[in-house]
Amino acid sequence: MALITKKTIPYNFSEKHREYIRNCRDCIYNVAEGAVRAGKTVDNVIAFCRELCRTPDKLHLATASTAPTAKLVIGDCNGFGIEHYFRGQCRWGKYRGNEALIIHGKFTENRERIVMFVGGAKADSYKKFRGMSIGMWIATEIDLHHEETIKEALTRQAAAKLRKLFWDLNPGSPFAMIYEKYIDVYAKNAEDGTLLGGYNYGHFTIYDNININDKQREAFISQYDPNSVEYRRKIRGERCIAEGLIFQTFADDTDKFLTDKKFSGVKFISIGVDFGGNKSATTFVAAAILENFRRIGVIADHKIGGGKGTIDPDRVNRELMEFYRNIQAEYPNVKIPFVFCDSAEQTIINGIRTAFARAHIPAAVKDCFKGAINDRIYALNGLMSQGRFLVNKDCKNVINSLRNQVWDAKELTKDVRLDDGTCDIDTADALEYSFSSFLKELNVYAEVR
Repeated sequence: MALITKKTIPYNFSEKHREYIRNCRDCIYNVAEGAVRAGKTVDNVIAFCRELCRTPDKLHLATASTAPTAKLVIGDCNGFGIEHYFRGQCRWGKYRGNEALIIHGKFTENRERIVMFVGGAKADSYKKFRGMSIGMWIATEIDLHHEETIKEALTRQAAAKLRKLFWDLNPGSPFAMIYEKYIDVYAKNAEDGTLLGGYNYGHFTIYDNININDKQREAFISQYDPNSVEYRRKIRGERCIAEGLIFQTFADDTDKFLTDKKFSGVKFISIGVDFGGNKSATTFVAAAILENFRRIGVIADHKIGGGKGTIDPDRVNRELMEFYRNIQAEYPNVKIPFVFCDSAEQTIINGIRTAFARAHIPAAVKDCFKGAINDRIYALNGLMSQGRFLVNKDCKNVINSLRNQVWDAKELTKDVRLDDGTCDIDTADALEYSFSSFLKELNVYAEVR
């Protein structure tokens, strides 16, 4: 069967990708691993669609960490997804409460084929398709799936007439569950002949994607710090443990990121607040959004003095208002519209709101956008590598925190920032809260189209 019937979708593959797609025809187990923007997902989508045209099974599964992500990455896939392959022959609908793409047309010889789109990151995600008989399974970022989802999906394929799986992932720790229990086991058993059905593994980097030109490629790569674990994984496509300093480039050449000048081109200033507790101190960090989100400049930091322990709300209110006023005095013509606080302390946040209102301070006291800690870390590393991050030289808390943050050497299967009191994670959190609500506007790790 031809790769496509009519070239209205601009598919364009290197020979390495073509070989992987061809091998999917004869293999049950198909795994595409490697760097970002390498074309892995498109390969699996094409191979999956080709098999949908001939499979006798009616029901199939498409998963990602969440159901909306599965629809976006596998269903749409920037115009290369399943719904586009079967354009004019499919419609979105529901199947047993799940979002589904219902296919019926000439490609499937007028046989109905249903692809359910389900999230897989949670421990109970498998309940969405428990008890169903599934033919093929396509999963993007399989490493972000919960093990119970993987187990159940594989079990649901037991009675399939054409059983196949199509997985893609970016490299992670070599000790991660997905390698130790599945991918590496499949590879070993395929090599010694005990895995029946065929194993097809492809490793790809951004250099294997012929749809990205040199200028686009180099611009994309520049977003990653060459000294970071993200660079090794997402650009070089290596499996590696997160170890050592998190912000290696900052630690190696701190002076490059420091300034003693007042920031110009300030769009607005936001303040991040991390509250203390039994093992931490309450910390404030003020960040300036510069040049219409092109850069970030850290203006000031402050840590509430005294021993660590119980939070004194009145003291927090007083010192935060003084911190705000000092910044406003330094930048009298710049708005400070937001104070982003650790959302875990709602009582203290409400107290700050009341204190600010009584003092007629025109700032919205809001819950911070936390997201995944590592997303904030990688975004900051990206800003540093692009020369888009500066720190006032008087911000000693921020400087020392960035120079000393390390990955937890005891965590071999996942990336965890060490938080045992030996490094100032309080300031790290406050800094990240000050800008994490604007990651989209800052355009960190923008995709190459």
